[in-house]
Amino acid sequence: MRSENVFLAASRIPNRYTLCHALAQATRQLHVTSTRTQDTTNKVLVDIGSGSYGMVVKSQVLPPPPTELDVLLSI
Repeated sequence: MRSENVFLAASRIPNRYTLCHALAQATRQLHVTSTRTQDTTNKVLVDIGSGSYGMVVKSQVLPPPPTELDVLLSI
């Protein structure tokens, strides 16, 4: 069932938005016009759940570098 595949994929990509985004991208890339879109989506969910696509890592937001007042005032 698809719900089992979704829960299995969610164990690999816990963020639902990221999971949906990765699923949509992979489905678009792997879809063949002679097959149903639902079948492609199910295959991608199984592949994500089995770890075929690896972990999707959330990008890290770095804090801005500290500004030094001495440098700004000396200009």
